[in-house]
Amino acid sequence: LHSPMYFFLSNLSFVDICFTSTTIPKMLVNIQTQNQVITYKGCITQVYFFLLFGVTDNLILTVMAYDHFVAICHPLHYTVVMNPQLCGLLLLVSWIMSALYSLLHSLMLLRLSLCTVLKIPHFFCELNQMVQLACSDTFLNNLMIYISTGLLGGLPLTGILYSYSKIVYCIRGMSSAQGKYKAFSTCVSHLSGVSLFYCTVIGVYLTSASHHSTHSSAIASVMYTVVTPMLNPLSTP
Repeated sequence: LHSPMYFFLSNLSFVDICFTSTTIPKMLVNIQTQNQVITYKGCITQVYFFLLFGVTDNLILTVMAYDHFVAICHPLHYTVVMNPQLCGLLLLVSWIMSALYSLLHSLMLLRLSLCTVLKIPHFFCELNQMVQLACSDTFLNNLMIYISTGLLGGLPLTGILYSYSKIVYCIRGMSSAQGKYKAFSTCVSHLSGVSLFYCTVIGVYLTSASHHSTHSSAIASVMYTVVTPMLNPLSTP
């Protein structure tokens, strides 16, 4: 259990539990009490922790893709490359980047002047929905959302795609059919979890940007806030 694979998997499971805990308990309480009210401080707090654990989840998935790449393409050097120091550093950097990202957007939300009557067409305080409810100028907020999301979404996705392109190349070069099957089965569940996460997140942001179909946006959000975290612990055998 001290191997890098299980080290990242245990941390991913912990982050997934925290990620779902930021939204699901409040949603269940709202359903039980039929009272869909949340305080302003509570909403900002929910935004912060949702972004913190969501981005950390994304970055750990990226690190796990690199871990799969080293394990399959460089098996003899795996223990040397993925040493405890590097694993700890990758995890620490993921948490720091996530904390800075969530803090930035939470502070920028605080500078906005919100309208008197607020109704979020969502089951939790989602960042884009909060920005759209503001009565003041939101250009800077939207700009930072697109830039930071592009960096912390596009770069990890590029890293994942690059890692798997190298993995596919290595698998094709294997002579043993059993070795190919084992290598492929190691990656398929992780890749399916990554695909589900990114497809639903992109879908949510596209529907939010168009200001239409908030019901569809909320349904898609359930996929990456509930379903994907449930599947992530299965991402490595």
